[in-house]
Amino acid sequence: MKFLLKLFKTIIGVLLIPFCLGAILILFKIIFASGSAWLTWLLIGAGFSIFCLMYFLLPRPDWIYVLGHELTHALWSWSFGGSLRQIRVGSEGGHVITTRSNFLTSLAPYFFPLYVFAIIVIYALGSFFWDLHKYSSVFYFLIGFAYAFHLTMTAYILKIDQPDIKQHGYIFSGVIIFLGNLLILILGIAMFGGGKNIFWLFGDWVKQSLEIYSNLIGLFGV
Repeated sequence: MKFLLKLFKTIIGVLLIPFCLGAILILFKIIFASGSAWLTWLLIGAGFSIFCLMYFLLPRPDWIYVLGHELTHALWSWSFGGSLRQIRVGSEGGHVITTRSNFLTSLAPYFFPLYVFAIIVIYALGSFFWDLHKYSSVFYFLIGFAYAFHLTMTAYILKIDQPDIKQHGYIFSGVIIFLGNLLILILGIAMFGGGKNIFWLFGDWVKQSLEIYSNLIGLFGV
């Protein structure tokens, strides 16, 4: 039964590849559409670069990453109606037990930047009570810093054998992680770069993906 489930997920993963290619096309489109927000990108890029420099020069913040990793499992389980039963965090690894699990709750830490999300939520909530506009440069810097943390630490952890990924199969997991990271990036650029609206993004993404499907079908003469 587990073999059949993994086989089914592998087939789904292969079928989702054109959606990954469609997302790449949308990413380039929205990058060009948001080119006017140069100051925002400069601040985000500064934060991103500072963390990358720290990553290569200083000890890795493994404990902080593991904490975020396990909390992301818990957060996504909660979003599906589950609850946290147990959590263990250490610099060598962690473990979490929740009452509800699926492929998204398992793979979320590899594509969902929890600390970026936390910064956005704190800034948004704070803006209801105080005028935080004068601190917007710090906000954008922290976004870049936290996103670099997510990408570099995720790239590092993926080099290590991960039970979450083995559970759902490498092809399916790889596609979901790749697609999830692309969609998060697209939504982030749309939010901070003043690009196209969300409905346009998803509509064009589906359109581009279906065109890729059509071209592949024509290529193989099906």
